[in-house]
Amino acid sequence: MSTAKKFAGQTAVYGLSTIVSRLLNFILTPIYTSTFATNVYGVFTTMFSWAAILNPFLAFGMETTFFRYLNKRKDDKETVYNNAFGTILTLCLLFAVIAIPLIDQIADEVRIGDKILSSDYVLYVKYFIAIVIMDAICVVPFARIRGEGRPGKFGLIKLINVISFLALNLMFIYVIPLILKNKIWGWEWIATWYTPKWLGYVFLSNLLASAITMLLLLPELLLLRFKFNWPLLKEMLVYSWPVVVANFSFIINEHLDKLMLGKLLPSKVSGEAVGIYSACAKIAVFLNIFIQAFRLGAEPFFFNHAGNKNSGQTYAKIMNYFVIAMCLIFVGLIANIQILKYFINERFWAGLPVVPLLLFGYLNLGIYMNLSVWYKLSDQTKYGLYISGLGALFTIVFNLMFIPSYGYMASAWVSLGAYTLMSVLSYVWGQKNYPIPYNLKKNLAYTLSSAVIVYLSFVIFSRNIFVGNALLVAYAATAFYFERKELLSIFKR
Repeated sequence: MSTAKKFAGQTAVYGLSTIVSRLLNFILTPIYTSTFATNVYGVFTTMFSWAAILNPFLAFGMETTFFRYLNKRKDDKETVYNNAFGTILTLCLLFAVIAIPLIDQIADEVRIGDKILSSDYVLYVKYFIAIVIMDAICVVPFARIRGEGRPGKFGLIKLINVISFLALNLMFIYVIPLILKNKIWGWEWIATWYTPKWLGYVFLSNLLASAITMLLLLPELLLLRFKFNWPLLKEMLVYSWPVVVANFSFIINEHLDKLMLGKLLPSKVSGEAVGIYSACAKIAVFLNIFIQAFRLGAEPFFFNHAGNKNSGQTYAKIMNYFVIAMCLIFVGLIANIQILKYFINERFWAGLPVVPLLLFGYLNLGIYMNLSVWYKLSDQTKYGLYISGLGALFTIVFNLMFIPSYGYMASAWVSLGAYTLMSVLSYVWGQKNYPIPYNLKKNLAYTLSSAVIVYLSFVIFSRNIFVGNALLVAYAATAFYFERKELLSIFKR
Protein backbone atom coordinates (compact mmCIF):
# COMPACT_ATOMS: atom_id res chain seq x y z
CA MET A 1 0.00 0.00 0.00
CA SER A 2 1.38 3.44 -0.94
CA THR A 3 2.09 5.93 1.83
CA ALA A 4 -0.48 8.34 0.41
CA LYS A 5 -3.14 5.64 0.30
CA LYS A 6 -2.32 4.48 3.84
CA PHE A 7 -2.44 8.05 5.13
CA ALA A 8 -5.73 8.71 3.37
CA GLY A 9 -7.23 5.45 4.63
CA GLN A 10 -6.32 5.98 8.27
CA THR A 11 -7.34 9.63 8.19
CA ALA A 12 -10.68 8.64 6.61
CA VAL A 13 -11.38 6.20 9.45
CA TYR A 14 -10.32 8.66 12.13
CA GLY A 15 -12.17 11.40 10.30
CA LEU A 16 -15.39 9.42 10.00
CA SER A 17 -15.37 8.49 13.68
CA THR A 18 -14.53 12.05 14.69
CA ILE A 19 -17.17 13.58 12.42
CA VAL A 20 -19.88 11.19 13.59
CA SER A 21 -18.92 11.71 17.24
CA ARG A 22 -18.78 15.50 16.94
CA LEU A 23 -22.05 15.66 15.01
CA LEU A 24 -23.80 13.54 17.63
CA ASN A 25 -22.34 15.85 20.25
CA PHE A 26 -23.40 18.85 18.20
CA ILE A 27 -27.02 17.65 18.40
CA LEU A 28 -26.85 18.70 22.04
CA THR A 29 -26.13 22.34 21.17
CA PRO A 30 -29.69 23.18 20.04
CA ILE A 31 -30.99 21.17 23.01
CA TYR A 32 -28.86 23.10 25.48
CA THR A 33 -29.54 26.50 23.96
CA SER A 34 -33.29 25.81 23.98
CA THR A 35 -33.31 24.38 27.51
CA PHE A 36 -31.00 26.74 29.33
CA ALA A 37 -30.98 30.53 29.51
CA THR A 38 -28.03 32.38 27.95
CA ASN A 39 -26.39 33.00 31.34
CA VAL A 40 -26.76 29.33 32.38
CA TYR A 41 -25.19 28.24 29.09
CA GLY A 42 -22.35 30.60 29.99
CA VAL A 43 -21.79 28.61 33.20
CA PHE A 44 -21.77 25.40 31.13
CA THR A 45 -19.06 26.83 28.89
CA THR A 46 -17.03 28.14 31.82
CA MET A 47 -16.88 24.75 33.55
CA PHE A 48 -15.78 22.93 30.41
CA SER A 49 -13.20 25.64 29.70
CA TRP A 50 -11.64 25.16 33.14
CA ALA A 51 -11.55 21.41 32.53
CA ALA A 52 -9.85 21.97 29.18
CA ILE A 53 -7.17 24.10 30.86
CA LEU A 54 -6.45 21.33 33.40
CA ASN A 55 -6.19 18.55 30.81
CA PRO A 56 -2.70 19.44 29.42
CA PHE A 57 -1.15 19.25 32.89
CA LEU A 58 -2.64 15.87 33.72
CA ALA A 59 -1.88 14.40 30.28
CA PHE A 60 1.60 16.00 30.42
CA GLY A 61 2.18 15.79 26.68
CA MET A 62 2.41 12.01 26.90
CA GLU A 63 0.35 11.40 23.78
CA THR A 64 2.91 13.07 21.50
CA THR A 65 5.82 11.73 23.60
CA PHE A 66 4.43 8.20 23.36
CA PHE A 67 4.32 8.38 19.55
CA ARG A 68 7.83 9.82 19.36
CA TYR A 69 9.43 7.18 21.59
CA LEU A 70 7.35 4.39 20.12
CA ASN A 71 9.18 5.22 16.90
CA LYS A 72 12.60 5.74 18.55
CA ARG A 73 12.46 2.65 20.80
CA LYS A 74 10.70 0.10 18.62
CA ASP A 75 12.37 -2.72 20.53
CA ASP A 76 11.03 -1.56 23.89
CA LYS A 77 7.42 -0.52 23.29
CA GLU A 78 6.09 -1.83 26.59
CA THR A 79 8.59 0.22 28.58
CA VAL A 80 7.58 3.35 26.66
CA TYR A 81 3.93 2.56 27.43
CA ASN A 82 4.60 1.96 31.14
CA ASN A 83 6.59 5.19 31.46
CA ALA A 84 3.97 7.31 29.69
CA PHE A 85 0.97 5.75 31.43
CA GLY A 86 2.63 5.70 34.86
CA THR A 87 3.49 9.40 34.59
CA ILE A 88 -0.14 10.33 34.03
CA LEU A 89 -1.39 8.10 36.85
CA THR A 90 1.06 9.74 39.26
CA LEU A 91 -0.01 13.23 38.22
CA CYS A 92 -3.70 12.34 38.59
CA LEU A 93 -3.11 11.05 42.11
CA LEU A 94 -1.26 14.25 43.09
CA PHE A 95 -4.01 16.39 41.56
CA ALA A 96 -6.72 14.55 43.52
CA VAL A 97 -4.80 14.91 46.79
CA ILE A 98 -4.40 18.67 46.25
CA ALA A 99 -7.81 19.52 44.74
CA ILE A 100 -10.26 17.57 46.90
CA PRO A 101 -9.57 19.51 50.15
CA LEU A 102 -9.89 22.82 48.23
CA ILE A 103 -13.22 22.18 46.52
CA ASP A 104 -15.06 25.08 48.19
CA GLN A 105 -12.33 27.58 47.30
CA ILE A 106 -12.17 26.31 43.71
CA ALA A 107 -15.95 26.66 43.37
CA ASP A 108 -15.75 30.32 44.45
CA GLU A 109 -12.96 30.97 41.95
CA VAL A 110 -14.71 29.50 38.90
CA ARG A 111 -18.07 31.12 39.63
CA ILE A 112 -19.41 33.69 37.13
CA GLY A 113 -22.58 35.79 37.29
CA ASP A 114 -24.84 35.88 40.33
CA LYS A 115 -27.71 33.52 39.51
CA ILE A 116 -26.25 30.05 40.26
CA LEU A 117 -26.17 28.74 43.85
CA SER A 118 -22.76 28.27 45.48
CA SER A 119 -23.75 24.74 46.51
CA ASP A 120 -24.33 23.88 42.85
CA TYR A 121 -20.86 25.11 41.94
CA VAL A 122 -19.33 22.89 44.65
CA LEU A 123 -21.07 19.86 43.14
CA TYR A 124 -20.00 20.88 39.62
CA VAL A 125 -16.36 21.02 40.77
CA LYS A 126 -16.62 17.52 42.31
CA TYR A 127 -17.95 16.15 39.03
CA PHE A 128 -15.20 17.79 37.01
CA ILE A 129 -12.37 16.60 39.25
CA ALA A 130 -13.50 13.05 38.50
CA ILE A 131 -14.03 13.78 34.78
CA VAL A 132 -10.60 15.30 34.12
CA ILE A 133 -8.85 12.48 35.99
CA MET A 134 -10.66 9.76 34.05
CA ASP A 135 -10.10 11.51 30.73
CA ALA A 136 -6.37 11.90 31.47
CA ILE A 137 -6.03 8.22 32.36
CA CYS A 138 -7.49 7.32 28.95
CA VAL A 139 -4.99 9.42 26.94
CA VAL A 140 -2.14 6.89 26.61
CA PRO A 141 -4.39 3.83 26.11
CA PHE A 142 -6.05 5.68 23.23
CA ALA A 143 -2.59 6.60 21.87
CA ARG A 144 -1.56 2.94 22.08
CA ILE A 145 -4.57 1.93 19.99
CA ARG A 146 -3.68 4.56 17.37
CA GLY A 147 0.01 3.61 17.43
CA GLU A 148 -0.90 -0.03 16.77
CA GLY A 149 -2.90 1.00 13.70
CA ARG A 150 -6.36 0.16 15.08
CA PRO A 151 -8.45 3.17 14.04
CA GLY A 152 -11.61 1.05 14.04
CA LYS A 153 -11.41 0.31 17.76
CA PHE A 154 -10.44 3.90 18.49
CA GLY A 155 -13.44 5.20 16.57
CA LEU A 156 -15.85 2.69 18.13
CA ILE A 157 -14.91 3.59 21.70
CA LYS A 158 -15.10 7.30 20.94
CA LEU A 159 -18.50 6.75 19.34
CA ILE A 160 -19.82 4.81 22.35
CA ASN A 161 -18.60 7.60 24.61
CA VAL A 162 -20.54 10.23 22.68
CA ILE A 163 -23.67 8.07 22.32
CA SER A 164 -23.64 7.44 26.07
CA PHE A 165 -23.25 11.14 26.77
CA LEU A 166 -26.04 11.98 24.32
CA ALA A 167 -28.42 9.32 25.68
CA LEU A 168 -27.89 10.37 29.30
CA ASN A 169 -28.51 14.02 28.41
CA LEU A 170 -31.72 13.14 26.59
CA MET A 171 -32.83 11.07 29.57
CA PHE A 172 -32.29 13.88 32.08
CA ILE A 173 -33.62 16.70 29.88
CA TYR A 174 -36.56 15.02 28.09
CA VAL A 175 -37.36 11.47 29.22
CA ILE A 176 -37.57 11.99 32.98
CA PRO A 177 -39.73 15.15 32.67
CA LEU A 178 -42.03 13.20 30.32
CA ILE A 179 -42.32 10.39 32.87
CA LEU A 180 -43.17 12.84 35.64
CA LYS A 181 -45.60 14.82 33.50
CA ASN A 182 -47.56 11.68 32.58
CA LYS A 183 -47.35 10.33 36.16
CA ILE A 184 -46.30 6.88 35.00
CA TRP A 185 -47.02 4.39 37.76
CA GLY A 186 -43.97 3.01 39.55
CA TRP A 187 -41.70 5.96 38.70
CA GLU A 188 -42.98 8.40 41.34
CA TRP A 189 -39.71 8.07 43.30
CA ILE A 190 -37.90 10.07 40.60
CA ALA A 191 -39.71 13.21 41.72
CA THR A 192 -37.99 12.98 45.12
CA TRP A 193 -34.58 13.88 43.64
CA TYR A 194 -35.10 15.26 40.13
CA THR A 195 -34.72 19.03 39.58
CA PRO A 196 -36.04 20.28 36.20
CA LYS A 197 -33.54 22.09 33.95
CA TRP A 198 -30.66 21.61 36.38
CA LEU A 199 -27.33 22.16 34.61
CA GLY A 200 -25.61 19.58 36.82
CA TYR A 201 -27.24 16.74 34.89
CA VAL A 202 -25.11 17.67 31.87
CA PHE A 203 -21.95 17.29 33.95
CA LEU A 204 -23.20 14.07 35.55
CA SER A 205 -23.83 12.67 32.05
CA ASN A 206 -20.23 13.48 31.10
CA LEU A 207 -18.97 11.78 34.25
CA LEU A 208 -20.89 8.58 33.53
CA ALA A 209 -19.82 8.57 29.84
CA SER A 210 -16.15 8.92 30.88
CA ALA A 211 -16.57 5.98 33.27
CA ILE A 212 -17.99 3.85 30.43
CA THR A 213 -14.99 4.78 28.25
CA MET A 214 -12.58 3.65 30.97
CA LEU A 215 -14.35 0.29 31.14
CA LEU A 216 -14.04 -0.14 27.36
CA LEU A 217 -10.31 0.63 27.60
CA LEU A 218 -9.81 -1.93 30.37
CA PRO A 219 -7.79 -4.33 28.12
CA GLU A 220 -5.25 -1.55 27.51
CA LEU A 221 -5.37 -0.34 31.12
CA LEU A 222 -4.55 -3.84 32.39
CA LEU A 223 -1.39 -3.92 30.26
CA LEU A 224 0.20 -1.37 32.57
CA ARG A 225 3.11 -2.62 34.64
CA PHE A 226 4.58 -0.38 37.33
CA LYS A 227 8.11 -0.86 36.04
CA PHE A 228 9.77 2.41 35.17
CA ASN A 229 12.91 2.75 33.10
CA TRP A 230 14.25 5.80 34.92
CA PRO A 231 16.86 6.94 32.34
CA LEU A 232 14.28 6.60 29.56
CA LEU A 233 11.61 8.28 31.69
CA LYS A 234 13.91 11.25 32.30
CA GLU A 235 14.52 11.51 28.54
CA MET A 236 10.77 11.33 27.85
CA LEU A 237 9.99 14.01 30.42
CA VAL A 238 12.61 16.33 28.92
CA TYR A 239 10.93 15.83 25.54
CA SER A 240 7.40 16.23 26.92
CA TRP A 241 7.56 19.26 29.18
CA PRO A 242 7.81 21.77 26.30
CA VAL A 243 4.87 19.90 24.73
CA VAL A 244 2.93 20.39 27.99
CA VAL A 245 3.57 24.13 27.98
CA ALA A 246 2.76 24.32 24.26
CA ASN A 247 -0.49 22.38 24.77
CA PHE A 248 -1.40 24.57 27.73
CA SER A 249 -0.71 27.69 25.70
CA PHE A 250 -2.85 26.30 22.89
CA ILE A 251 -5.70 25.66 25.33
CA ILE A 252 -5.35 29.23 26.59
CA ASN A 253 -5.82 30.45 23.02
CA GLU A 254 -8.88 28.22 22.67
CA HIS A 255 -10.64 28.72 26.02
CA LEU A 256 -9.23 31.61 28.04
CA ASP A 257 -11.25 34.20 26.15
CA LYS A 258 -14.47 32.68 27.52
CA LEU A 259 -13.11 32.72 31.07
CA MET A 260 -11.91 36.31 30.68
CA LEU A 261 -15.30 37.39 29.36
CA GLY A 262 -16.82 35.98 32.53
CA LYS A 263 -14.37 37.87 34.75
CA LEU A 264 -13.85 41.17 32.89
CA LEU A 265 -17.48 42.02 32.09
CA PRO A 266 -20.00 43.16 34.76
CA SER A 267 -21.59 40.22 36.61
CA LYS A 268 -25.06 41.17 35.33
CA VAL A 269 -24.05 40.52 31.71
CA SER A 270 -20.98 38.26 31.93
CA GLY A 271 -22.86 34.95 31.97
CA GLU A 272 -25.03 35.99 29.02
CA ALA A 273 -22.02 37.21 26.99
CA VAL A 274 -20.14 33.96 27.57
CA GLY A 275 -23.23 31.97 26.63
CA ILE A 276 -23.86 33.84 23.37
CA TYR A 277 -20.22 33.79 22.32
CA SER A 278 -19.69 30.10 23.05
CA ALA A 279 -22.97 29.05 21.41
CA CYS A 280 -22.10 30.87 18.18
CA ALA A 281 -18.61 29.36 18.34
CA LYS A 282 -20.28 25.95 18.07
CA ILE A 283 -21.14 26.75 14.45
CA ALA A 284 -17.40 26.92 13.78
CA VAL A 285 -17.02 23.40 15.15
CA PHE A 286 -17.46 21.88 11.68
CA LEU A 287 -14.08 23.19 10.52
CA ASN A 288 -12.51 22.18 13.83
CA ILE A 289 -13.84 18.64 13.32
CA PHE A 290 -11.90 18.40 10.07
CA ILE A 291 -8.73 19.70 11.75
CA GLN A 292 -8.99 17.23 14.62
CA ALA A 293 -9.68 14.33 12.27
CA PHE A 294 -6.63 15.31 10.23
CA ARG A 295 -4.46 15.48 13.38
CA LEU A 296 -5.52 12.01 14.53
CA GLY A 297 -4.44 10.49 11.24
CA ALA A 298 -1.48 12.76 10.51
CA GLU A 299 0.46 12.60 13.78
CA PRO A 300 1.33 8.87 13.74
CA PHE A 301 1.75 9.02 9.94
CA PHE A 302 4.28 11.86 10.09
CA PHE A 303 6.34 10.10 12.76
CA ASN A 304 6.29 6.75 10.94
CA HIS A 305 7.44 8.24 7.62
CA ALA A 306 9.99 10.73 8.90
CA GLY A 307 12.87 8.61 7.61
CA ASN A 308 11.56 8.26 4.06
CA LYS A 309 13.63 9.85 1.32
CA ASN A 310 10.85 12.06 -0.05
CA SER A 311 9.10 12.75 3.25
CA GLY A 312 9.42 16.54 2.84
CA GLN A 313 7.68 16.49 -0.54
CA THR A 314 4.95 14.27 0.95
CA TYR A 315 4.36 16.67 3.83
CA ALA A 316 4.25 19.63 1.43
CA LYS A 317 1.72 17.90 -0.83
CA ILE A 318 -0.46 17.02 2.16
CA MET A 319 -0.36 20.68 3.21
CA ASN A 320 -1.52 21.84 -0.24
CA TYR A 321 -4.68 19.75 -0.22
CA PHE A 322 -5.28 20.28 3.47
CA VAL A 323 -5.38 24.05 2.89
CA ILE A 324 -7.71 23.70 -0.09
CA ALA A 325 -10.07 21.46 1.89
CA MET A 326 -10.12 23.86 4.85
CA CYS A 327 -10.78 26.86 2.61
CA LEU A 328 -13.70 25.09 0.90
CA ILE A 329 -15.22 24.22 4.29
CA PHE A 330 -14.67 27.81 5.47
CA VAL A 331 -16.44 29.29 2.45
CA GLY A 332 -19.17 26.64 2.52
CA LEU A 333 -20.06 27.19 6.16
CA ILE A 334 -20.42 30.94 5.75
CA ALA A 335 -22.39 30.49 2.52
CA ASN A 336 -24.96 28.47 4.49
CA ILE A 337 -24.87 30.25 7.83
CA GLN A 338 -28.53 31.25 7.46
CA ILE A 339 -29.32 27.53 7.76
CA LEU A 340 -26.67 26.65 10.32
CA LYS A 341 -27.81 29.37 12.72
CA TYR A 342 -30.89 27.26 13.49
CA PHE A 343 -28.64 24.80 15.33
CA ILE A 344 -28.67 27.32 18.17
CA ASN A 345 -31.65 29.08 19.70
CA GLU A 346 -32.51 32.50 18.32
CA ARG A 347 -31.71 34.03 21.73
CA PHE A 348 -28.04 33.51 20.79
CA TRP A 349 -28.10 34.91 17.21
CA ALA A 350 -26.78 38.30 18.30
CA GLY A 351 -23.31 36.74 18.30
CA LEU A 352 -23.32 35.45 14.70
CA PRO A 353 -20.76 38.09 13.50
CA VAL A 354 -18.08 36.24 15.47
CA VAL A 355 -18.45 33.10 13.32
CA PRO A 356 -16.40 34.20 10.23
CA LEU A 357 -13.59 35.43 12.49
CA LEU A 358 -13.51 32.23 14.51
CA LEU A 359 -13.58 30.10 11.36
CA PHE A 360 -10.69 32.03 9.81
CA GLY A 361 -8.85 31.57 13.09
CA TYR A 362 -9.44 27.81 12.96
CA LEU A 363 -8.14 27.79 9.39
CA ASN A 364 -4.89 29.33 10.61
CA LEU A 365 -4.84 26.90 13.53
CA GLY A 366 -5.09 24.00 11.09
CA ILE A 367 -2.15 25.36 9.10
CA TYR A 368 -0.15 25.71 12.32
CA MET A 369 -0.92 22.13 13.37
CA ASN A 370 0.27 20.90 9.99
CA LEU A 371 3.40 23.03 10.16
CA SER A 372 4.21 21.88 13.71
CA VAL A 373 5.49 18.56 12.35
CA TRP A 374 8.96 20.08 11.97
CA TYR A 375 9.73 20.63 15.64
CA LYS A 376 8.20 17.30 16.68
CA LEU A 377 10.24 15.30 14.16
CA SER A 378 13.48 17.16 14.90
CA ASP A 379 13.07 16.85 18.71
CA GLN A 380 12.99 20.65 19.01
CA THR A 381 9.75 20.81 21.00
CA LYS A 382 11.01 23.95 22.72
CA TYR A 383 9.86 25.82 19.62
CA GLY A 384 6.33 24.59 20.19
CA LEU A 385 6.63 26.13 23.64
CA TYR A 386 7.86 29.45 22.21
CA ILE A 387 5.18 29.64 19.52
CA SER A 388 2.24 28.65 21.70
CA GLY A 389 3.56 30.79 24.54
CA LEU A 390 3.66 33.88 22.34
CA GLY A 391 0.17 33.04 21.09
CA ALA A 392 -1.06 32.74 24.67
CA LEU A 393 0.59 36.02 25.63
CA PHE A 394 -1.10 37.68 22.64
CA THR A 395 -4.46 36.24 23.75
CA ILE A 396 -4.09 37.41 27.35
CA VAL A 397 -2.81 40.91 26.65
CA PHE A 398 -5.26 41.87 23.92
CA ASN A 399 -8.29 40.33 25.63
CA LEU A 400 -7.42 42.32 28.75
CA MET A 401 -7.18 45.46 26.66
CA PHE A 402 -10.31 45.12 24.53
CA ILE A 403 -12.92 42.89 26.24
CA PRO A 404 -14.11 45.63 28.64
CA SER A 405 -14.90 47.89 25.66
CA TYR A 406 -15.87 45.47 22.87
CA GLY A 407 -17.01 42.30 24.64
CA TYR A 408 -17.00 39.02 22.75
CA MET A 409 -16.24 40.64 19.37
CA ALA A 410 -12.82 41.51 20.79
CA SER A 411 -12.33 37.86 21.75
CA ALA A 412 -13.09 36.70 18.21
CA TRP A 413 -10.58 39.13 16.66
CA VAL A 414 -7.93 38.24 19.23
CA SER A 415 -8.44 34.51 18.56
CA LEU A 416 -7.87 35.10 14.83
CA GLY A 417 -4.77 37.20 15.55
CA ALA A 418 -3.25 34.62 17.90
CA TYR A 419 -3.62 31.69 15.49
CA THR A 420 -2.30 33.75 12.59
CA LEU A 421 0.76 34.75 14.62
CA MET A 422 1.40 31.11 15.57
CA SER A 423 1.21 29.85 11.98
CA VAL A 424 3.57 32.59 10.74
CA LEU A 425 6.13 31.92 13.50
CA SER A 426 6.01 28.17 12.92
CA TYR A 427 6.61 28.58 9.19
CA VAL A 428 9.51 31.02 9.60
CA TRP A 429 11.32 29.03 12.31
CA GLY A 430 10.52 25.75 10.62
CA GLN A 431 12.12 26.74 7.34
CA LYS A 432 15.29 27.69 9.23
CA ASN A 433 15.56 24.55 11.34
CA TYR A 434 13.80 21.77 9.39
CA PRO A 435 13.04 22.97 5.84
CA ILE A 436 10.01 21.45 4.13
CA PRO A 437 9.28 22.62 0.55
CA TYR A 438 5.81 24.07 1.12
CA ASN A 439 4.26 26.00 -1.76
CA LEU A 440 3.88 29.26 0.17
CA LYS A 441 2.44 31.35 -2.67
CA LYS A 442 -0.22 28.81 -3.55
CA ASN A 443 -1.29 28.25 0.06
CA LEU A 444 -1.44 31.99 0.73
CA ALA A 445 -3.46 32.54 -2.44
CA TYR A 446 -6.08 29.98 -1.43
CA THR A 447 -6.24 31.23 2.15
CA LEU A 448 -6.55 34.95 1.39
CA SER A 449 -8.97 34.45 -1.50
CA SER A 450 -11.24 32.35 0.76
CA ALA A 451 -11.26 35.24 3.27
CA VAL A 452 -12.28 37.66 0.52
CA ILE A 453 -15.09 35.34 -0.63
CA VAL A 454 -16.34 35.03 2.96
CA TYR A 455 -16.31 38.81 3.41
CA LEU A 456 -18.34 39.24 0.24
CA SER A 457 -20.82 36.54 1.26
CA PHE A 458 -21.28 37.60 4.90
CA VAL A 459 -20.97 41.39 4.75
CA ILE A 460 -21.49 42.70 1.22
CA PHE A 461 -24.29 40.28 0.26
CA SER A 462 -25.73 40.10 3.81
CA ARG A 463 -25.53 36.29 4.16
CA ASN A 464 -27.68 35.67 1.07
CA ILE A 465 -27.66 31.90 0.76
CA PHE A 466 -27.95 31.85 -3.05
CA VAL A 467 -25.14 34.31 -3.64
CA GLY A 468 -23.01 32.60 -1.01
CA ASN A 469 -23.35 29.18 -2.60
CA ALA A 470 -22.72 30.62 -6.07
CA LEU A 471 -19.46 32.04 -4.73
CA LEU A 472 -18.68 28.65 -3.18
CA VAL A 473 -19.18 26.86 -6.51
CA ALA A 474 -17.03 29.44 -8.31
CA TYR A 475 -14.28 29.08 -5.70
CA ALA A 476 -14.36 25.26 -5.89
CA ALA A 477 -14.30 25.31 -9.69
CA THR A 478 -11.32 27.67 -9.69
CA ALA A 479 -9.43 25.45 -7.25
CA PHE A 480 -10.17 22.37 -9.36
CA TYR A 481 -8.99 24.17 -12.50
CA PHE A 482 -5.59 24.97 -11.00
CA GLU A 483 -5.21 21.54 -9.39
CA ARG A 484 -6.76 19.46 -12.20
CA LYS A 485 -3.53 17.84 -13.48
CA GLU A 486 -2.41 16.67 -10.04
CA LEU A 487 -5.92 15.55 -9.08
CA LEU A 488 -6.43 13.58 -12.27
CA SER A 489 -3.05 11.93 -11.77
CA ILE A 490 -4.02 10.93 -8.20
CA PHE A 491 -7.41 9.57 -9.32
CA LYS A 492 -5.79 7.50 -12.06
CA ARG A 493 -3.39 5.96 -9.52
